[in-house]
Amino acid sequence: MQVEIVQKIHVDGEVNRARCMPQNQALVAAKTSDSEVYVFDCTKQLVNARGGSCDPDLRLRGHDKEGYGLSWSPFKEGYLLSGSNDCKICSWDVTAMPQNKILEANNVFGGHESVVEDVSWHLKNENLFGSVGDDCKLMIWDLRTKMPQHSVVVHEKEVNYLSFNPFNEWVLATASSDTTIGLFDLRNLSSPLHALSSHMEEVFQVEWDPNHETVLASSADDRRLMVWDLNRVGDEQLEGEAEDGPPELLFSHGGHKAKISDFSWNENEPWVISSVAEDNTLQVWQMSESIYRDEDDIPSADCR
Repeated sequence: MQVEIVQKIHVDGEVNRARCMPQNQALVAAKTSDSEVYVFDCTKQLVNARGGSCDPDLRLRGHDKEGYGLSWSPFKEGYLLSGSNDCKICSWDVTAMPQNKILEANNVFGGHESVVEDVSWHLKNENLFGSVGDDCKLMIWDLRTKMPQHSVVVHEKEVNYLSFNPFNEWVLATASSDTTIGLFDLRNLSSPLHALSSHMEEVFQVEWDPNHETVLASSADDRRLMVWDLNRVGDEQLEGEAEDGPPELLFSHGGHKAKISDFSWNENEPWVISSVAEDNTLQVWQMSESIYRDEDDIPSADCR
């Protein structure tokens, strides 16, 4: 497999997170070390930005500090959520392109008592989104009320990421500095469905497999990217197998030499993951077929 760079865009400072708009992949939002969120139209940016200056097509204002949380709505084109270190969540509609290229937030949500680490739109309900933060809380919001419907302490330490299951409207996963991934049902957030434990350091990201309902992956400060299958929770293990992790741990990728900054499942190629790390490396990889072959023969299970 060969990966080719087709475009470079100059950005001032470090890029904390970047996400393409699902309805138009040419629009890219970026969270940087600045408080503003940048939006770039790749069709209007130079192909090679070497030596150039940062010239976003839109600057989104509303935050006072930098951050990482960033999520495009899968339903409403141009709707963008952001969470930052100022404890705030902001939203914009970037279809309103002002001439001066500056857009103020149309909504600001306050509820977290500390850094908002991540935000995510619900994948089945266009009005719902979730947020997590250093106050150890998971909050579920409704755009129509601007108040959290749920506010629950879900981990013992900071919650760094959340991911809604693309198949099951009730199930979500959280990643925490307590080294675990929490699995929750929106109808009963007071206690987790299950906790995934095998990472040795803080867990910073968790993403559901877009092709298999019960499969998800997580990355942590231990430089590991782990793939899990909930169908295997509770399976019996042979003597010595437990030393490699719980039965639901499908695979542990140890190819990176530094903290994994971000990763993504390939929707069009099942079981393919791309991951980037702080040693400036990009890896595109796939588990051995012998590991996941049985999973493709089993129909998706209902997580409920």
